[in-house]
Amino acid sequence: MRVLIIGSLGGELGTAAGIAGRRGARLEHTDDIGGALQRLRSDGRVNLVLCELGQPIAELVRALTHERIAVPVIACGPEDDPDAAARAVRDGAQDFLPLPPDPELIAAFLESASGETHALMARDPLMLDTVQRAEQVARSEASVLITGESGTGKEVLARHIHRRSRRADAPFIALNCAAIPEHLLESELFGHEKGAFSGAVARRIGKFEAAHGGTLLLDEISEMDVRLQAKLLRAIQEREIDRLGGSAPVKIDVRILATSNRDLAAEAAAGRFREDLYFRLNVVGLPIPPLRARPGDISLLSAHFVRHYAQVNGLPPRPLSEAAMRLLLRHQWRGNVRELENAMHRAVLMASGPQIDVDAVMLPGMGPAPANRPASELAAPIGAVFPSCGVIEDPPYHQVEEANPISGLVGRRMDEVEQALILGTLHSTSGNRTHAATILGISIRALRNKLRDYASQGVSVPPPAAGVAA
Repeated sequence: MRVLIIGSLGGELGTAAGIAGRRGARLEHTDDIGGALQRLRSDGRVNLVLCELGQPIAELVRALTHERIAVPVIACGPEDDPDAAARAVRDGAQDFLPLPPDPELIAAFLESASGETHALMARDPLMLDTVQRAEQVARSEASVLITGESGTGKEVLARHIHRRSRRADAPFIALNCAAIPEHLLESELFGHEKGAFSGAVARRIGKFEAAHGGTLLLDEISEMDVRLQAKLLRAIQEREIDRLGGSAPVKIDVRILATSNRDLAAEAAAGRFREDLYFRLNVVGLPIPPLRARPGDISLLSAHFVRHYAQVNGLPPRPLSEAAMRLLLRHQWRGNVRELENAMHRAVLMASGPQIDVDAVMLPGMGPAPANRPASELAAPIGAVFPSCGVIEDPPYHQVEEANPISGLVGRRMDEVEQALILGTLHSTSGNRTHAATILGISIRALRNKLRDYASQGVSVPPPAAGVAA
């Protein structure tokens, strides 16, 4: 995790940098945006930019856009200047970090940028089988395609494979193909030469070169444009890439991992994904079962999230009651691990007694318990815990039908319905922008644009919650 700090380190920004460093970030520093742009052009491994409020943030964001550099910029400034913070966000900053800094909020920004949150844990036989097969292939050089529904932990498993591989000491670079606009994605992958397009004022190193010697994760690969798939296929086959505007190929040594929440075989058969690329990626296929199909993991993960969010919020640790656990085991978990995490965060905050009981566990429409699984598996002893990497998120998931799903929407305008859905989803994720965007099936950029519009209209928008990826 690399963080670039822009501005003076003599005050509170230096304190924020120190906190980020203690949280495991590798820090880079420049005094101004000119130096920052030089650093970002030369190294595609920077995950996050913290920029002092006095810097020309609009100019920085414009330059990043023109040069097709996709990296989040967080403005940092005094918490008693909300107007300046609002201007920074309007200028293109992805978010605002008030100073003096809150360590947990910094941790949230780091987690959101790096994709790492909680430990990878498994108890259920289905998930243990998946993890075992992942570890079997981890030390090979084979490409791996990880598939599964929203929130099942696909990037978590990818990071676990990297950490158990012979490339563990080399870079792990993740690129979300669904979150980056199509016109930026090619440059992010392959880099570009000076003059390759309007705004390309210097050479830019892409993710392939940044991952040289290590692992490149192509998250949500099914969202990549077919034209770009052809160039990706050539890079994998020839082990070389062509920078945009380049005159000679660049040799690369990268292991490819990919994830998708779609059936890529079906996508290829329908002509929406290149079949030859599918076969190149799917040397080893690892489907992750949904949480509802592995109830043995529910008790393990729920206890983990309860401990984590009690600590984050400075609350005493409290166990889940037996009745609350039965409630969790009956739920369908359409949002998988992500939904469970948010439910446990709410429960920790809402519980009032010595235990977390059913009154604190607020879940939408309960469904029947998962079928065709022995009851003994619901409380199976811990088979294994893999403490390597974070539980991560993915886009759209399969929904189950509920009674009268639109009864409260008839007669309302479409924009009102959309606003209610977006704000309701944001409330359900405790203000977590990344999770909300994923659940809604839209990009984080699209979500933030909507929220800015609502705020400008005087609508109350939930702020990012401390301790949760924003």
